[in-house]
Amino acid sequence: MYGLSTEDLALQARARELGDELIPWEEHAEAHEGRLPPEVAARARARVDALGLRATNMPAELGGGGCTMLQQVLVQEQVGRVTNGLMWFVSTPPQWWAGVATPEQTERWLRPTVAGERSECYAITEEGAGSDVADVVATARREGDGYVLNGVKWHVTSYNHADYVFFEGVLTDGPAAGGHALFVVDLPTDGVSVVRNPAYSHTLDHHHPVVAFDDVRVPAANRIGEEGDGMTFSYAWFRFERFMVAARCVGAAGRLLDEATAFASGRVVGGQPLIERQLVGAMLADSAAELFAARSMLYEAARGVDEGRDLKIQHAQASMVKLYCSEMAGRVADRAVQVFGGRGYMRENVAERFFRELRVERIWEGTSEIQRVILAAQLAKRGAAALC
Repeated sequence: MYGLSTEDLALQARARELGDELIPWEEHAEAHEGRLPPEVAARARARVDALGLRATNMPAELGGGGCTMLQQVLVQEQVGRVTNGLMWFVSTPPQWWAGVATPEQTERWLRPTVAGERSECYAITEEGAGSDVADVVATARREGDGYVLNGVKWHVTSYNHADYVFFEGVLTDGPAAGGHALFVVDLPTDGVSVVRNPAYSHTLDHHHPVVAFDDVRVPAANRIGEEGDGMTFSYAWFRFERFMVAARCVGAAGRLLDEATAFASGRVVGGQPLIERQLVGAMLADSAAELFAARSMLYEAARGVDEGRDLKIQHAQASMVKLYCSEMAGRVADRAVQVFGGRGYMRENVAERFFRELRVERIWEGTSEIQRVILAAQLAKRGAAALC
């Protein structure tokens, strides 16, 4: 099904195997602020290398998996099957960086990240700059042979696990003044501090704090690409991450459908399996149909990237799959809670956890509304035939 090769299926199976090993630990994580016992976490991380799941999106010459976009989607789909972010360590370092990193950046940050020895986070979003990063007001001022960075960033996901951060700011002077630049900032660094660490709906061991950058000094060697290139890298990151969000949503929906179907088949009400009650069966049927549509769309769009489809079309289809798959997963989660009934409202139940966790998928990496704006603009410029 879906035209997957033998190699694709083998990679998918290995990722699923890791997920199956972690699923029994979900309730423990829920009760312990998203954390696993240290020995379990260490064993799981070792399995990433054993199963060939390390940095699937990075070139083989850097130590990555050198996988196709379709294969990356297949792996992240399995990551999405597991609640509490327990498979987030199956990481995908910034793919765009491989093409622009200097030799120093490659050896200092990129190669160790691919090897799993270092980890990153992004400081882009601000209080007044969410889905549209053009509204960023954080600044980067040239001073001597380096830059001084200032700004307050919100939702800096995985900050507590990172040892360096990407900071995007507006250049205040020079030929590219008003343009954006992206910098690497090691953690800890003087001037970088957590303002507050808000609690979120989900129970993950990955925090999303508000982080202040106060007169943070970095050398010019920490700038990625040229002055004014920052938005280019952000757009590439958003495009990639929208595929990964869509993949994880498909994985979550698939897990929910399996669990809800098994429960409805075994639960007997009035002498009849719950799944034979038409209103319950209809919810499962709708979920199956939407999952099939979402997965088919996602795989086709990923193949388009592998085939070198026009970059503007890739961008539009990334928005399309992120929009549809995230909203589909939300509907499936809502139905699953309903099928489980009172059990579905208990935190020990997979449907309850996904009901909370999946809500953010319609927000981060660009809200559903932003995806619709992008798609409408592309329809106006290119017509439906180019996108569909």
